[in-house]
Amino acid sequence: MNAFHTLVFGRRFQTLPAALFRQVEPTPLADPYPIIVNPALCAELGLDPDSLYTDAARAVLSGTSLPPAVMAVAGAYAGHQFGHYVPQLGDGRALLLGDVARADGGRAEIQLKGAGPTPFSRHADGRAVLRSSIREYLCSEAMHGLGIPTTRALCLFGSDERVARETMETTAVVARVADSFLRFGHFEWCCHSGRNDLLKELVDHATGHFFPGCRLAEQPVLALFREVVARTARLIAQWQSVGFCHGVMNTDNMSLLGLTLDYGPFGFIDTYRSDFVCNHSDDVGRYAFNEQPRVGLWNLYALASALLPLQDEAALRSALDEYEGLFRTAWLARMRAKLGLDVEHEDDGALIERLLSALESANADFTVFFRRLCDFAATGSVAVFDGVPDDGTAFYGWLEQYRERLELDGGVCMRRACAMRRVNPCYVLRNHLAQRAIEAARDARDYGEIERLARCLAHPYDESAEFADYAVPPPRDMPAVALSCSS
Repeated sequence: MNAFHTLVFGRRFQTLPAALFRQVEPTPLADPYPIIVNPALCAELGLDPDSLYTDAARAVLSGTSLPPAVMAVAGAYAGHQFGHYVPQLGDGRALLLGDVARADGGRAEIQLKGAGPTPFSRHADGRAVLRSSIREYLCSEAMHGLGIPTTRALCLFGSDERVARETMETTAVVARVADSFLRFGHFEWCCHSGRNDLLKELVDHATGHFFPGCRLAEQPVLALFREVVARTARLIAQWQSVGFCHGVMNTDNMSLLGLTLDYGPFGFIDTYRSDFVCNHSDDVGRYAFNEQPRVGLWNLYALASALLPLQDEAALRSALDEYEGLFRTAWLARMRAKLGLDVEHEDDGALIERLLSALESANADFTVFFRRLCDFAATGSVAVFDGVPDDGTAFYGWLEQYRERLELDGGVCMRRACAMRRVNPCYVLRNHLAQRAIEAARDARDYGEIERLARCLAHPYDESAEFADYAVPPPRDMPAVALSCSS
């Protein structure tokens, strides 16, 4: 393992034309202190985790002081926010330090979120608060544990420096890692600014570094777009299968690489509601849970529009036409796996839809139900669901249909149950669990709950007595945690 001070930052993104970013000096964080370091991600980067607690690492990863060789930049991008085009957004509180080598020979970019204002901050302070930083750290790693493509979190530094949000809050910087932070909005900015030269440069950058097969295709832009369509469809199918609601699927929050990007007002569903909204600013439910597949397609239309200067419309529309089939196929495959169905049947989609309707009418907990279904698949006993639904009429009716469906696949058995436990998590990052960790950190500088949650969520499919309190729904009388884009 290497010490942090030996880390060499490349300038892969910074070799693009200067119009695509602004060089920015981070604003030093007052007296930063380490809160948590991610040992698993350190290993992937070939880093000794203990070296991230040194003064050298603290200076860089809190944005306090950068080595002369590091060129920190804020990217320029636009985006559709709640359906309305905003021509100038950009990294308002994130700074890209550069790219570093992975232990496997690849490269990863490191970005500081909360390192002070940039030219794109729009009169904001560029800081991230402790509350939102803890949520991003925990959820990005929880998603990774679930096997869902995501940005990652390397470490989190806090400070007693305070900024105004809904109240005065302490600040933090999270160092996040991804193969690339390219967004749909980068391409929208180039196109709608009339900079087709920059658009071509950006496409060449993407295909050269992240989609090499597309670069060799007869129509590289179309091949790139088709790949983005497929990745987006698969990603949202994965979200839907674990009950994850992003909360603010603006095009500037959509990753070109198909990663879950920007953790703001996210939420995992507790009691299942198809129209679950986790962002209290989303008055009309544009980004409700059941709207996410449709919004993914809408956002891809926005990206396709941005690529029109480089690719004919008919070909892009043809690629867009593939989205719904790709999503449906990916979603059905994941839901069949959750139900332990080995063989495809044409009525599986209807069986799944009836289940979701039954869960909603029964007020059943999404994660707990699917985990207990593993036990039903092993024993056939309905007793495993005692106490789950409030009104089990539709629920138990569906269960009999499911029992009949299992008979077509060989009936209940332990092998099926074991396979189901590998895809039905025992643990997800419920909002009340994140809030408990936030309050301990904020009120007592106690970071033990963050560390404990992170250890649990790294292995969400492995049931452990140590984490039994994380495997149950929140109390029914517990008030919902109100989340906004600053959460």
